[in-house]
Amino acid sequence: MAGKRWKIDLEESLRIAMSALRANKARGFLTTLGIVIGIVAVILTMTAANGLQSTFRQSFSSVGSDVIYVSRFPWVMRNDFFLYRNRPRLDLRSANALERRLRGSAIVNPTLGGRQDLKFRSETMEGISVVGTTEKQTIVASAQPAVGRFITDFDVTYKKNVCVIGTEVRDALFGTANPLNQQMKVGRFTFRVIGVMEKQGGSFLGGPNFDRQVFIPISTFVKAFGGERSQDVNLAVKAPSQEALADVEFAVIGEMRKIRQLRPSEPDNFSINKLDTLVGTFNNVMGVVLLVGLLITSVSLFVGGVGVMNVMFVSVTERTREIGIRKAIGAKPHSIMFQFLFEAAAIGLVGGLAGIAIASVLTAVINALVMPASVSVGILVIAVVVSIAVGIVAGFVPAWKGARLNPIDALRYE
Repeated sequence: MAGKRWKIDLEESLRIAMSALRANKARGFLTTLGIVIGIVAVILTMTAANGLQSTFRQSFSSVGSDVIYVSRFPWVMRNDFFLYRNRPRLDLRSANALERRLRGSAIVNPTLGGRQDLKFRSETMEGISVVGTTEKQTIVASAQPAVGRFITDFDVTYKKNVCVIGTEVRDALFGTANPLNQQMKVGRFTFRVIGVMEKQGGSFLGGPNFDRQVFIPISTFVKAFGGERSQDVNLAVKAPSQEALADVEFAVIGEMRKIRQLRPSEPDNFSINKLDTLVGTFNNVMGVVLLVGLLITSVSLFVGGVGVMNVMFVSVTERTREIGIRKAIGAKPHSIMFQFLFEAAAIGLVGGLAGIAIASVLTAVINALVMPASVSVGILVIAVVVSIAVGIVAGFVPAWKGARLNPIDALRYE
């Protein structure tokens, strides 16, 4: 019986609260502005974080989670730059020595890189990344040619002037024409296009754009551009499995120390890089960005909550006689309190729904113009819960004040 009475009280309180909101549409709308702005900020902050994570995963998917990269410089520098600059260069002899020592337990792929201008007929591209590599590139990385073929051992051995281009290079130089077997200029040298890589996604926050690359045999790179004398060789070591990565990393460090003839007391003069390094750094940065964004957002929600509280105090004051009448005919204090809490929660919910609508439009614009972004169900649930919670918290004190009014004093109020 008590449960049924509570249900009736709740339904009555909700009905009266909705009637009050309909009677004061303009005031309710102005009150929700702070909540609208706060909810828009909450959704956009979380959507942007998800979009950045998606872009990051897409941009660096070809790096591989089971690959170790050996280079002169670390991907994320935490010490003095000059400590790394003074290290001896990695060369092809070191790469060949490491490959011999790890044969049968891991795949080693050396690469050299530089930037060259490209030209096909009247079309040109400036400062494009040119990578000298081997036939193992497609084993180490996840990307494969979408059209044609990749570099072979024969191309590397005989220093062939062949190249495999990225999708953006194809689009910029060849347009709708078939690039296969076409002759193009890489720097001052002529290369024959033998393949086009599958699309891998654009650059992430200034990072490498894998679709704006040209792959050539590493031996041809040395012959044409003299890369080994002026640049460091980077080594990619692919483990047999994700589980074997730690053992392979330990083996690579030990063999590289032998190849570099380091004494036991000397520190490593090379760097071991993994996808985890980038992921960890990215997560740390995103954690700070998300925290700052939510702190700024909380200010908007606080302002919105203050607005709801002020309006609810005014509402309680205006309806003092109504409260007195309801109490005089038997309304319980909790019924009065629920009435105003429902009204405050409804104001918060209206603001939240309006914020969701605006944020959804802005997210669609971001998705079309900036980066992949979408409003997930989880974000919508959080937005609705936060908006209702702000309304309830902001309306609690006014509701408590209304519930504690003396019915005699309330009936005398003018």
